[in-house]
Amino acid sequence: MSRAAAGRHTPLDRLFYARDTELVARELLGTILVSTIGRRRVEGRIVETEAYVGPHDPASHAAERIGRTRRNTTMFAHAGTAYVYRIYGVHWCLNAVTREPDYPAAVLIRAVEPLRGIETMRHRRWPLQPPGSDRLIASGPGKLADAFAIDGSIDGHDLAKPPLFILPGEPVRAEEVVVGPRIGITRAADWPLRFYVRNSPWVSRK
Repeated sequence: MSRAAAGRHTPLDRLFYARDTELVARELLGTILVSTIGRRRVEGRIVETEAYVGPHDPASHAAERIGRTRRNTTMFAHAGTAYVYRIYGVHWCLNAVTREPDYPAAVLIRAVEPLRGIETMRHRRWPLQPPGSDRLIASGPGKLADAFAIDGSIDGHDLAKPPLFILPGEPVRAEEVVVGPRIGITRAADWPLRFYVRNSPWVSRK
């Protein structure tokens, strides 16, 4: 196996995440999210992300007005840590912590294109996942978490190790990337920190 081929099977390491949050959010497009939670392997190509860039970001869970809390403490961990939280008391959301320790910034993984284990994803999404609507199976952070069996037990997990990790993928060309406002927030809603693959049917919203 060539070095390049071997690299595609090696999870992204801490150095990948320990960079500018916007850059990480952009470069996560095209990478492969892998879950072996519950001894079922599922994989998906990341097609949509959002950046939450630090304490000066009013939409961040760790914005200056909030500070460090029990809920957001994982955002202060080392780069490449999974930050998992629940919204509306129902849905789990997966984030990858970025930058240096004690600087709270992270990338929300919003949507993936299923590549492997779609039957498992369907089973996990049912009855929420209507038959014949595979396009929607992981087209949003809550759906993605359900399909990949991600919950609060993964909070604080090192994303370079099983049972949840991210592999390199095919880079997405600049002309295929759309940059726009984040979704579902009220503060800093116009900041262009959402990244998604143009014309992908798997994104949460065009």
